[in-house]
Amino acid sequence: MQFQHPEILYFLFLLVIPILVHLFQLRKFKTEYFTNVKFLKELALQTRKSSKLKKYLLLATRILLLAFLIIAFAKPFFKAKDHKDATNELYIVLDNSFSMQAKGQKGELLKRAVQDLLEHTPENANFSLISCSDNYWNTDIKSIQKELQNLKYSASPFQLEQLLAKIKAHKSAFRKDIVVITDAVGLQPNEVKKSTEDENLYFILPEAEKTNNIAIDSVFINQTMNNFYEIGVKIDAYGDDFKDIPIALYNKNKLIAKTLVNFETKSKVINFTIPKEDFHGYVSISDNSLEYDNTYYFSLSKPQKSNVISIGDPEKSGFLSRIYTASEFNYSNYSLQSLDYNLLDKQDAIVINELKEIPQALQTTLKSFVEKGGNVVVIPSAECSLTNMNGFLATIGGIQYKALGSDEKMITKINFSHPLFSSVFEKKVTNFQYPKTKVSFEISNSAPMVLGYSDQSAFLSAIQNGIASVYVFAAPINTNNSNFQNSPIIVPAFYNMGQNAQKAGITALIISENKPFVVETKIGKDEIVTVKNDQESFIPMQQILNNKVKITCNDNPKIAGNFGVFNTNQLIDNISFNYNRTESNLANANPGAVSDFKEISNVNSIFDTLQANRADNQIWKWFLLLTLLFVALEILIQKLVK
Repeated sequence: MQFQHPEILYFLFLLVIPILVHLFQLRKFKTEYFTNVKFLKELALQTRKSSKLKKYLLLATRILLLAFLIIAFAKPFFKAKDHKDATNELYIVLDNSFSMQAKGQKGELLKRAVQDLLEHTPENANFSLISCSDNYWNTDIKSIQKELQNLKYSASPFQLEQLLAKIKAHKSAFRKDIVVITDAVGLQPNEVKKSTEDENLYFILPEAEKTNNIAIDSVFINQTMNNFYEIGVKIDAYGDDFKDIPIALYNKNKLIAKTLVNFETKSKVINFTIPKEDFHGYVSISDNSLEYDNTYYFSLSKPQKSNVISIGDPEKSGFLSRIYTASEFNYSNYSLQSLDYNLLDKQDAIVINELKEIPQALQTTLKSFVEKGGNVVVIPSAECSLTNMNGFLATIGGIQYKALGSDEKMITKINFSHPLFSSVFEKKVTNFQYPKTKVSFEISNSAPMVLGYSDQSAFLSAIQNGIASVYVFAAPINTNNSNFQNSPIIVPAFYNMGQNAQKAGITALIISENKPFVVETKIGKDEIVTVKNDQESFIPMQQILNNKVKITCNDNPKIAGNFGVFNTNQLIDNISFNYNRTESNLANANPGAVSDFKEISNVNSIFDTLQANRADNQIWKWFLLLTLLFVALEILIQKLVK
C-alpha cells in the first residue's frame, strides 16, 4: 500500500490526545453525605466496572476513528499491475487500404472499425491516429469525428513497417502504446518486429467473411496488325467457385465491346481488337467483393513513327535498315565523322554500332539523351578501347566490360518476361536454332539479362531508369563474328529496342509508384504543366528537357482514372492511373504474423484493458467509510453502554 500524501501521516501523533483525555479525567467530583451507605457501596462498585468498560471502548473507538480519518486524507492506494505505463501515449494505426473494403459480419471492415472508434473511444482520451493516407497527431475523438466519417480508401497499400517507423520518428518523452487495426492482408512477419523498450504493440484483426475476389490485373498490347491492335486484358480470380461475369471495354465512356468471362482457370486473358487510333478509356467488370480492382484505366496513342539513328560503319549497319522500315521508323545511319549532334535530341533510340572509341562529347550527349527518356543500344567492337568504353558505360548504367574472350559461345537463354520479349512468344521456346558468337566480352553488372549464353553469362543486358533503357551487347554481331543477324530473335529485339514506349505502348501508371512520364512540349521557365480530369487536378514535379518535359506524380492522383496533361489550357497528352493490385487476394490475410503480440477483440476493449491494468486501486474511500462507521459506533456506545 502506498499514499498520495504521505506527509499527512504525521498527524497520527494526534492519536495521543484521546489517550491523554482518558488517562486524566478532567471532571471534578462533588461529595454527598448520606445517612446509610450500606447499599450505596455495592451500587458504586457495579457502576465503576461498567464505567471502566465504557471508557476503554470509547478510547479504542476514538483512536481508530481518528487513525482512519488521517489515513483517508493521506489517500492510500495499491499500485496497478502496469503502473509504469500509466503515462503512455496512445497511437492508433488504422488500415484504410483497399482490402478493408471486404465485408465482415457487420459490413465493410473499414467502416465498421471507424464506427467502433467513434462509439467507444472516451471523449477525454488523447491519442494520435495514423492511417495509410492521413495523420492526426495529439487529438481526441471529437476533433477528428468528421474526418473519420469521411475517411477514404488509400491508394497506397498498407505497409505496417513504414507506419511504425513514422510513429517512432514522432519524438516523445513517454512510452508508447500502439494499437493496429488491420485485416493483415499481405502482412509479413519481418514487418512486425519485436516491440522496443518504449513501445507496446496491440492488434485488432477484423476478418472478412468471404475471400473470393476477381481483379483486372493489367492491360497490354497482345498483337499489332496493320490497322488494328489486339489488346489483352489479364483477369485474376482469387478463391473458388466463380460464376461467369461480364467484362466491358469503354473508350471515353463510350461502350466499345462487351463479353462474358468464365473461369476454367484462375487467370484469364480476354482479347479485344481496337483500331490504331487514340484510345483513352478503361475496361470494367463487376463482382460482389472488392470494388477498387474492377476497373483498369489505360491510354493508347495513335502509332507514330519512332526516330532511330545508328552510329557506325554503313557496311556493318545494313541489317538495321531491314528492321527499322520506313513504314514504322524514321531511320538513318551516320559514321562518327559525319554525325550531326543536333539530330540526337530528336531521336527515340540511338544505336552505337561497333565504334572503336566514343568521343567525350558524344558520351556527354548520350548521357543527357538517356536522362531525357531516349534508348541507347551499345554493340561493342572487338577492337574497342576498354578504358574508353567502360568510362562511358559507367556514366549511363554501371555495366563494365572485362577482357575479350576467344571462346565460341551459343546464345541459348531468353528472358521471356522481359518487356523486349513479353509479347513476342505465345509460349516459352526451348528448341530453336541457337545463334553463336566467336569472340565476346564478359559483362560485369547486376542488370537483368535479356539474352544469355549457355554458360549463364549475359549476351544482352538491359538497364532501365523508368523512362528509358540502355541495352548492352557482350559481343560484336557483324557477320564475321556471329550469325545473330540470321536469327529470328534479332527482329523483335531491335524492333522493341527502337520503339518509344509512350509512342507505341499502353500508358497505365500505378499511383504512388513514382514512375516518370515524358511529354513532348516546349514550355517557358515560368510555365508549368498540369494533370487533371473532371474530378481532380494537380501539379506534378516536372523537369524541362529541351523540347520535352519529364513529370513525376508521386502520390497523386488520389483517385484512379483517365487524365490529361495540359500546358495552360492546351491538351498535350493523355495519361491513365490505376491502383496497385497488391491487396486483391484476400486469402493473403496473415494474422499469424502478429502471433507474438497481444490481440484485442474490439475497440472498446482497448480502453478497458489499458485502464484495468494501469489504474491504481484507490482505497481511501474504504478508510473514510470506516471512519464513519466508528463515528456511529461511538454514538451507540454512548447510548447503550451504561
